[in-house]
Amino acid sequence: MSRNRLGDESSPYLIQHRDNPVHWWAWGPEALAEAKATGKPILLSIGYSACHWCHVMAHESFEDEVTARVMNDHFVSIKVDREERPDIDAIYMGALHRLGQQGGWPLTMFLDSDARPFWGGTYFPKTSMYGRPSFVDVLMRVSEIYRKEPDKVAGNADALMQSLAERSDDGAGPEVTDGLLREVTSRLARAVDPIHGGITGAPKFPQWSFFWLLWRGAIRYRNDPAKAAVVKTLERMTMGGIYDHLGGGFARYSVDELWLVPHFEKMLYDNALLLDLMTEVWRETQSPLLATRIAETVDWMAREMIDENAAFTAALDADSEGEEGKFYVWTAGEIDDVLGADDAGIFKSAYGVTPEGNFEGHTILNRLDAKGLGTPDEETRLAVMRAKLLARRAGRVRPGWDDKILADWNGLTIAALARAGTVFDRPEWVNMARKAFTVVVEMMTVSGRLVHAMRHGRGRAPATSGDYANMIWAALRLYQATGDDSDLAQARRWLEVMDAHYWDERAGGYFTAADDTSDVVVRLKTATDDATPSANAVMVSNLAALGTLTGEPRFQERAEAILRAFSMDLSRNLGGHTGLLAAAIDLLSPQLIVVVEGDAETGTELRSALRGLSVPGALELRLRGTVGEVGPPALRGKSTDDGRSSAFVCLGPQCSLPVTSADELRRLVLDQRSIV
Repeated sequence: MSRNRLGDESSPYLIQHRDNPVHWWAWGPEALAEAKATGKPILLSIGYSACHWCHVMAHESFEDEVTARVMNDHFVSIKVDREERPDIDAIYMGALHRLGQQGGWPLTMFLDSDARPFWGGTYFPKTSMYGRPSFVDVLMRVSEIYRKEPDKVAGNADALMQSLAERSDDGAGPEVTDGLLREVTSRLARAVDPIHGGITGAPKFPQWSFFWLLWRGAIRYRNDPAKAAVVKTLERMTMGGIYDHLGGGFARYSVDELWLVPHFEKMLYDNALLLDLMTEVWRETQSPLLATRIAETVDWMAREMIDENAAFTAALDADSEGEEGKFYVWTAGEIDDVLGADDAGIFKSAYGVTPEGNFEGHTILNRLDAKGLGTPDEETRLAVMRAKLLARRAGRVRPGWDDKILADWNGLTIAALARAGTVFDRPEWVNMARKAFTVVVEMMTVSGRLVHAMRHGRGRAPATSGDYANMIWAALRLYQATGDDSDLAQARRWLEVMDAHYWDERAGGYFTAADDTSDVVVRLKTATDDATPSANAVMVSNLAALGTLTGEPRFQERAEAILRAFSMDLSRNLGGHTGLLAAAIDLLSPQLIVVVEGDAETGTELRSALRGLSVPGALELRLRGTVGEVGPPALRGKSTDDGRSSAFVCLGPQCSLPVTSADELRRLVLDQRSIV
């Protein structure tokens, strides 16, 4: 009988390993008890289902009987899905960084029986290569040290735990002012590749927090080079191979500086964040390219990333049939076969298809040689060709689909869709967001508390502060899109849970794990940038928004306490906290724009004017009749001007007189959104 215990897990990543000869345990008290009972060290392996190198290590080592025997004889082996337990992953990735090693997945950490880390690495090959020792050699050496040098192991574990538990919230760092943010904006703009966009060098990641701050700084400080850097980055990304030109959506990153060759997994969070950034940039530029990519990305989400309950799923794998990118790449002959000679010639010229290819004898479709979209007629013809190729591609063996539902990633997606649906007047996009929001509220809530992950109705991973922060953001965006008061009420209920279970009463800021999450060896608290925005950064914006909407100063005060809590971190590494700095603008300049609907014609003109201006961070509301209990007291009771739709522009507690002219609204917003 197999002693692999992953067969009953819900995580697709853990299920991928259920047939390994390794005696895997899932993370939990039973595994830790086994380590104590046997006296063996713990081998902790963390990855995720769409991770290419996780698959490589699995095929090489975890499916190998000899390697598995060594693991079973000398270790208690625990497998963790980093997306299901981001709190666990953050602890042990943090430990690896403190060992002076570069992070990545698969993460391979060695722990004592109290789950304290003492050594680790990432990918280890089956045989010695890439300058790395073989995995079996590592296993034997670690096992020997654990048995023969317990003092050394304990010393390492003590030092790592002390370092992980260190608090950086004592002392004062720089005050976040417009002067500081103006300087940082200029500095970040110089770090962007002026030709290809993205941060100079390779590999290139979307890095939403970086470009969100850059865009916000560009608007607030009228910094044209910063604005151009964001536009250039989005244009090159959306024309590059990192974008799926047939099916829509972005891969996780590009291995080169051109955005040409992606690491082919497609993650929900990247696409949600890019959708949001593209929407805001489109408002300023009215770029047909961005409008097209926004619509295509939403279509991809609707077609491939929604589960049976209408929530958004996590990821698509990089690999199919054991090969990275096989599902997505083409040969010139395949293009000819599908399109015929005439159309194939046009398509191959447009998408860089050559006989020799650009990726291991195949071609990653891209339009990097073009300066932008073609004429409407040209694009219409190419769209017909793409549809034919997409239909042919549908017959290929698809990459694995990680269909678990993550509350935090759904929050990002709901927020982006609600805003995009409003800006582009696509109520069906807002409806998609609403359906997913309802799933999280109704199916991922137990006794008033969120769970982090769910699959096929099963969920047990405890929620992190990121789940609450992103879902509060989603609720606030839906409230702006629909005016439904229940969304604002839900945001406040989730905030109460955060304050009760995640807030650091001693120094401020939100911990990653709740105070009753019992299986973490240390509670981390961070505002550092990651692939997704930190919970504390998102909460600064959320709290500023709640303060603006309710007029209650306590929300603003709590947001200010978060900035103080991470002040010393900012002093050490401004560039690693771009998300927090971007959110700080909402404290410096809390903006609210309200359109009170009266006559249809004026309302349409006002809304159109607003959609054509980027006002990142601003709250935008549409109301009917009279302003009720929302916004600063100066706004309440305001109504239409003799039945004509009217707009009010507020900065903090001060609101403008009503305006009914689109030109006047545009002037007010332009004046308010920027400072000289």
